[in-house]
Amino acid sequence: MVQARAVAPAARTEDALVAELLGRPPRGGYKVVVRDPDGVPVVVRNAPLLDDGTPMPTLYWLVGRADRLAVDRLESAGGVKAAEAAVEPEELAAAHAAYAAERDAGIPPGWSGPRPSGGVAGTRRGVKCLHAHYAYWLAGGQDPVGRWVAGQLGAPVGDGRG
Repeated sequence: MVQARAVAPAARTEDALVAELLGRPPRGGYKVVVRDPDGVPVVVRNAPLLDDGTPMPTLYWLVGRADRLAVDRLESAGGVKAAEAAVEPEELAAAHAAYAAERDAGIPPGWSGPRPSGGVAGTRRGVKCLHAHYAYWLAGGQDPVGRWVAGQLGAPVGDGRG
């Protein structure tokens, strides 16, 4: 019996690998900003506008399978409410503001179309999606929710991987 062997990430194009992790082709520009030890993408940084000009509020997207699954389980166990209760509102508001400023800095000068809004995952306050907060934290963002998620997952709780 022949055993199937996974193709190494270097043998596939970056776009094909990211499309596989997303379950669809990317709809806009992106850059891989966090990889696992084998070089597989964990977090991508999205352009603030999709290829058709649609605003993309989620700057950092968690694409790593193991990380996504772990955060899925945390969310399904009430993690969004628990995280929101565990962090200081002022620190969370600062994370939303910093995220929005970083994302908005990528909008082309003179852009007159619709713009993304909100902070992490498009939220203006509170917690909407642990995946987006964790992705931001892994990419080096000062995100108290991402730090909380890392602690819940047993990851080192320094300043992220980025």
